[in-house]
Amino acid sequence: MKGVILHGGAGTRLRPLTFSGPKQLIPVANKPVSQYVLEDLVNSGVTDIAIILGETFPELVREHYGDGSKYGCRITYIYQGKPLGIAHAISLTRDFVGDDKFVVYLGDNLLQYGIKEYVEYFLSSDLDGMVLLKEVEDPRAFGVAELNEDGELVRIIEKPREPPSKYAVIGVYFLTPVVFDIIRKLRPSWRGEYEITDTFQLLMDEGYKVGYKIIDGWWFDTGKASDILMVNATILDERIKRDVKGVVKDSKIEGRVCVGEGTEIVNSVVRGPAIIGKNCVVKDSFIGPYTSVGNDVKILASSIEYSIILDGAVIKGINRLEESLIGRYSQIVRDEGNRNVVQMNLGDYSKVTI
Repeated sequence: MKGVILHGGAGTRLRPLTFSGPKQLIPVANKPVSQYVLEDLVNSGVTDIAIILGETFPELVREHYGDGSKYGCRITYIYQGKPLGIAHAISLTRDFVGDDKFVVYLGDNLLQYGIKEYVEYFLSSDLDGMVLLKEVEDPRAFGVAELNEDGELVRIIEKPREPPSKYAVIGVYFLTPVVFDIIRKLRPSWRGEYEITDTFQLLMDEGYKVGYKIIDGWWFDTGKASDILMVNATILDERIKRDVKGVVKDSKIEGRVCVGEGTEIVNSVVRGPAIIGKNCVVKDSFIGPYTSVGNDVKILASSIEYSIILDGAVIKGINRLEESLIGRYSQIVRDEGNRNVVQMNLGDYSKVTI
């Protein structure tokens, strides 16, 4: 089986961070979201992988993943450019896929238990396509599955006003090469895109076998800042183990905290779950739970909680920073006399004096 990671999209809901990089490279627990996707594919035995690049800094994606060898896979890059829909992106993989079954995985989706069992099931089945479903409280923002009385999938509807079920179609799709003939028959939707929901519906309409699996555990579509922060907190809570390197002076490291090499923590408190990268300086500060701090960050006389601080940022004299995404090499410096709580999403290379 081959794998396809979709790494396009403008990421408008995550601006200003996506003015300087693709949304899938925003880190949670100090690892880009799409790297979790890549590792999930490799852990599932899928090691021949194509990454579909969009218009938002595709060179940064190539720079991060290279040829894939350090992740245990082989990566082929395919340029989509303008976002014309998931089905259009899939159509570009015809030569890459060849005669193999393949799985398409949106680069901003995360599953608690991964896809290994679904890969194994699809490979052993005679299905032409398969979707993964998750029951959600309000499915109107997603493609929604309609099941008949026998539990068979009969229809998929994109963002319906009156959903036929609470089962959302999540961003992992299993397919065979017959889909390329189907995509050629599609017409753009009202938003000018070739929809994956229309693709699966046409597969069913033309008599192909389409199945589904309802996933266990959590599923996140990291499209907004609040989603990124929630995923960060969830992964820190479930996967971070205590591993303190660097230098700790006159400080308290409480709970499950990961501290990278070359980092200095002086006269501070770090309370887990939290992660601090390499070559950072934390002095006279408090790092609270559910905070991820990248590499080469300076945090001085500040208090931070439930936030993501990207590489190279400087935070100085901020009494309380919370629920925030702070971009690479940004600076937040307090003006004397202002000690209010601060909450913000700050793009790369920005400077704020408060």
